[in-house]
Amino acid sequence: MASSRRCLPTALVLMLLSASLVGCSGLSSTTPNARVSADLQEINIGETVNFDARDSSSPDPTYIDEFRWDFGDGDSRTTKQGIVSHTFDVAGNYEVEVTVVNDNGEVDRASVSVFVNSQPTIILEMPTFVRAGEPARLDASSSTDPEGAAIEFLWDFDHGVDSDADGDKTNDADSSSSFVDLVYETSGNRTGSVSVIDDKGAMNTQIWSLMVVSRNFMVVWEEQHLEFEWSGYLEQGQSYELSHEPGEGARIIQVNATLTLARDLLPIMWPEDNFTLSLNIPETGWSTFASTTHDNVTENASASIDRSNMNSIPDSDYTVTADSSEGLVEALLNEPGERFGQGTWFWTITADECDPDLPVDDVDPDQGNEWKLVIEFVILIPRVSEIGV
Repeated sequence: MASSRRCLPTALVLMLLSASLVGCSGLSSTTPNARVSADLQEINIGETVNFDARDSSSPDPTYIDEFRWDFGDGDSRTTKQGIVSHTFDVAGNYEVEVTVVNDNGEVDRASVSVFVNSQPTIILEMPTFVRAGEPARLDASSSTDPEGAAIEFLWDFDHGVDSDADGDKTNDADSSSSFVDLVYETSGNRTGSVSVIDDKGAMNTQIWSLMVVSRNFMVVWEEQHLEFEWSGYLEQGQSYELSHEPGEGARIIQVNATLTLARDLLPIMWPEDNFTLSLNIPETGWSTFASTTHDNVTENASASIDRSNMNSIPDSDYTVTADSSEGLVEALLNEPGERFGQGTWFWTITADECDPDLPVDDVDPDQGNEWKLVIEFVILIPRVSEIGV
């Protein structure tokens, strides 16, 4: 007996065959599609990149449930949103990958590359201390960029000074050379910085400190005697003024000034002439005067202004610390209580008793008088010499 067979419709056979192929190959119409982008793909160390995977999709009726991020530097994160930020603290090339997962557990992956530029390496050679007024070389010329790019330099010589007046004492652009020679005239600790910048703007800064020390000097006070002399002729009521600065660069100890009048005629017949010698030192605040007198008929009339112990006499030899020889000399000459006689000396010679004498044939035989002023000073000059160089 013949068996009977029942044939399936052709359309149903094709549908079953298609379902069988999907199960075998793993292909599915619900597989998500991952996409990712970065706002920056080249940064410097310490900078942040924003990553965006919101263009990723999953076919309806499925949806993307989460985003799994691998930043390539050992850090990872899972987010529900398709955007994330990450900061890279180590230089290198990184492949940042995002895995999108839909509600069926199906996944897809996409990645983007990020280059993190390294900071330049600073190599600074400099002394730890220097004497005031001497140059100190700070050399950063051996600094390098790990990627081999060209580098630039920026020096701030003193974090205690705001040389560009922008309110920040630590960002002054005092030099752009690879090395600098600095001279500080006063002692103390100085702090500054050098920054090295590569071609991509990556910057590395090193703060440095330099001790500026005082110098040692031997002080010797040298005694000198100075003499000044002027002469002239004055008639009744006339004056002669002169000025000088005998204490410049020195400490005045003693002064002796003598004004002498020449005698043309014996005073037996004519009355003696008299002059006044005046002195004024505004900076010191000392003013005085003396008038000529006649001790006897054999001597010319004279007037004197004398003063000793104007300032103290220091020890002969001693040592002292200072930042410079010039500064030390200035300090010695301006020591409190030892400035007497400094400044300009103003002298005035006045003929105040040269009245006409008894005339001979209607002519005054002794009009006015010749005079001579001699001033002697004893001064001390500080001589300083550096020791322990």
